[in-house]
Amino acid sequence: MAENAVPVHPVDVVVNFYRTEVLTGEEANHFTKTDLAPSPKPEAVQSLYMRVLHQLFRFRPECHSMVPLVENIQHPECHEGATAILSVYARMRQFLPMCFVYDFSLNDLLAPKKHRTLTILSAIMNFLQFRKQRINVMSAKQLKFRAALDMQQTYAKGTREAEKKIEILTTIPPEQQAEAAKLEAALSELQTNTTRLYKDVNAKNDTIAEWKARIAEKTQKLTQLKMDVSNIKEEITKLKSQIVESPEELQVQMERMRENIKDLKSSIGKTDEDVVQLQNMVHRMNRTDMEIQQMYNLLQDLEISMSDSKQQHEEHKQLISQHEKKQKELKNLCTEEEQLKRALDMKLDREAKHNIRRQKKKEDKEQHVNNVLGQCNQIHQKREEKADKIQEVSRENQQLRVEIQSLTDVCSQETKKAQVMYDTLSTAMDELDRRIETNILNVKEDAIKMLATFQ
Repeated sequence: MAENAVPVHPVDVVVNFYRTEVLTGEEANHFTKTDLAPSPKPEAVQSLYMRVLHQLFRFRPECHSMVPLVENIQHPECHEGATAILSVYARMRQFLPMCFVYDFSLNDLLAPKKHRTLTILSAIMNFLQFRKQRINVMSAKQLKFRAALDMQQTYAKGTREAEKKIEILTTIPPEQQAEAAKLEAALSELQTNTTRLYKDVNAKNDTIAEWKARIAEKTQKLTQLKMDVSNIKEEITKLKSQIVESPEELQVQMERMRENIKDLKSSIGKTDEDVVQLQNMVHRMNRTDMEIQQMYNLLQDLEISMSDSKQQHEEHKQLISQHEKKQKELKNLCTEEEQLKRALDMKLDREAKHNIRRQKKKEDKEQHVNNVLGQCNQIHQKREEKADKIQEVSRENQQLRVEIQSLTDVCSQETKKAQVMYDTLSTAMDELDRRIETNILNVKEDAIKMLATFQ
């Protein structure tokens, strides 16, 4: 007991604990400090142990005093007083090792001591507190388990709703399927048209670059021709001022000049036609630029729609991944739910079996109690009959004792007389022995003498 690390509480703490946690009603009011100190009362300690056993194992205090029915038991009324104490002792021997008390004895019930009783009660108190704490922890775990089941149900409902939404999002209605097919065909046509237009635009840009190079060359030639014409006119004015020309030469020069002017006019007309053609080309280029800008805007709209479709596709992928995760979580939750359901079913089966066994035990116990009560009544009747017989036997015993006393007195007198006669007989026998010995010696001597004479 000294090796156990059981904290011993004061008497006040022990009394308050057992009055509030174990005892009920009048027993709690009558249980005081004087029942444990300075010397514990055996009745109070025994009733306290009975209440502890009733609280822990549902073993009622009145069940301790039931005598077990044995066929060949003699005088069962003699066992009634010790049955309750022995039953409490046996149950406490089974229970106290759980409280780290291994040396419980009958002396702790019949003649309890203060320190010993306080140690045992402190150990039981620690066990009851630990039991209460574990019950609270288990109730909290049960509440958490129920909350987890509720959360599982809500998660399952949310996953079902998400699956429905995913089905709605993934399944395209038949009305929109035709539109989607049309949009895909239109997109494919637009892509082919845009590629073709890009090729045309690139070709036109090449031709425009060539025409611009040609226009630049021709504009350079025109400017050079204009410069040459202006230079020629200045030279002509200078020559006119310096030289007095002949009319023939003047006519020849004038004809040459007219031919040059015709050539210049024809070249200027050609350049004008080229400029008009170039202006038309530029106008066409502007128009193609406008068309290309429109096509570019359409392509931007298509890119935006394609990006939206890609974003929706990515969102769809994310939703599918989330759906897969939710399905995995749902499967895990389903497995946990199945395990919990199995555990709960097993627990319910055990509780049902336990309740059936308890009910059966209760019925058997009630039947046993009824049988025991009937047998107790019979035993009481037999006890009364036995008591009458015992009284008669005691009377006969008294008479026999008187007769035995008288006979013992007579026997003592007779023994005294016999002792006297024995003493006289023993003395007579001793004298006879001596005489016989002396006669034998005399006969031996006579025989020796006769042998000596015959020799």
